[in-house]
Amino acid sequence: MIPAPRDTAAATDPVGEPARETATRWALAARDGDPVAQAAFVRATQAEVWRFAAALVDPDSADDLTQDTYLRAFRALPSFEGRSSARTWLLGIARRACADHLRTVVRRRRLDERLAAHAWTDRPHPDPAGHLGAADLVRRLPAERRAAFVLTQLLGLSYAETAEVEGVPVGTIRSRVARARCELVEAVDDALTG
Repeated sequence: MIPAPRDTAAATDPVGEPARETATRWALAARDGDPVAQAAFVRATQAEVWRFAAALVDPDSADDLTQDTYLRAFRALPSFEGRSSARTWLLGIARRACADHLRTVVRRRRLDERLAAHAWTDRPHPDPAGHLGAADLVRRLPAERRAAFVLTQLLGLSYAETAEVEGVPVGTIRSRVARARCELVEAVDDALTG
């Protein structure tokens, strides 16, 4: 299940500083070797990284992907200059960790398909009851559209922040989100009409 989106723009820390700026402040202090800041940076961003990984891949892999994201982030932390928010920087790392994971899964799946060519179904995710959950529908979106949809609609990033995470123009993000919405509406209609 994908948790409901939250208004991250309005979130503040106890001192009144926006949560986005707090994460960046913790990341910069962590970069300079402060172990307390390292722990605070992880605590401030971990839930969002997990939700993103769960939505892009699946909840069963989210723990490992979150850990992989932080391993990559702490290796790259010395080069983090704070020009973008730590949140978008970290979610970009998470997106790459998920993409690498999915490439591995696809390679494994292709090998399995070659080994068991006779076990074919007409649906990539069987749904014996004929009812799809929201997470199932989102998982069926193509990877690029799924990432744009999850970042903007579920995690609450702006289109500009999402464009920065994905490394594409803002217009591309708008297009991907619009197409994802259309595909989700069609999938729900198909599921309801049987």
